[in-house]
Amino acid sequence: MISPGGLRLIKGFESFSPIPYVCSGGYLTVLWGHVIKKGEIFDHPYTEDEGEPILLYDISVAERAISRLIRVPLSQNQEDSLTSWVYNLGGGALQRSTLRAVINRQEYDEAPAEILKWIYAGGRKLRGLVIRRIIEARLFASP
Repeated sequence: MISPGGLRLIKGFESFSPIPYVCSGGYLTVLWGHVIKKGEIFDHPYTEDEGEPILLYDISVAERAISRLIRVPLSQNQEDSLTSWVYNLGGGALQRSTLRAVINRQEYDEAPAEILKWIYAGGRKLRGLVIRRIIEARLFASP
């Protein structure tokens, strides 16, 4: 389960938008990086209080993906780092990643390098993703 620090990490990188926008990956997004799915309607500017339950739900989706795909113990920092990564990229990215294989082999020292590979959105290397991955990689590696 994500810690308060992990929650702050996600909120800090996702930034809050009260109205829908197209993110750098080309997805219609709102609140703290919530990708709007078919049938969802966001028809007025939302407050952070209104958005918080959606953020927590989206985090729980990321946590369930991690629980399903990672079969070895994680420290709190590793869990926070991986939750931020999956929140941003989705469970499918974890499922098909070398990061998953490395962690499941308990090659924890190799994971930060794998985290750092995921710095592209829409086919472009993004400075914001580089910074986010550096912080996630450092957090994963910290005791």
